[in-house]
Amino acid sequence: MPRIKRGYIARKRRTKLHFFTKGCRGAHSTLTRAMLQQKIKALVSANRDRDRKKRDFRGLWISRINAIIGQNKQKLYNIYSILMYNMSKRQLLLNRKIVAQIAILKGNCLFMIANEMIS
Repeated sequence: MPRIKRGYIARKRRTKLHFFTKGCRGAHSTLTRAMLQQKIKALVSANRDRDRKKRDFRGLWISRINAIIGQNKQKLYNIYSILMYNMSKRQLLLNRKIVAQIAILKGNCLFMIANEMIS
């Protein structure tokens, strides 16, 4: 029985793997076993960091709101948690992203909202 050479199939698989890890550094872009490990690591990191990005942005929005509230001269709401608690109690359906954008672009509007909640 003649010998079957599988070079084409294996080369095709390794070429696909090489396209995925082309931008990696050192042996991670040339050696097959290192390329496979790097691909697994990259996919795990991408999956983990999509969740991490959501957490990071939420923290950024909270710190922006808190910074603007701290500049308030009247000290109506000088703490972020009290502001958000009162907004939810009065059923104002504004999420942290929108409140942070209002705080940065139109800081006076945030204070007007806060005054309306008090009165």
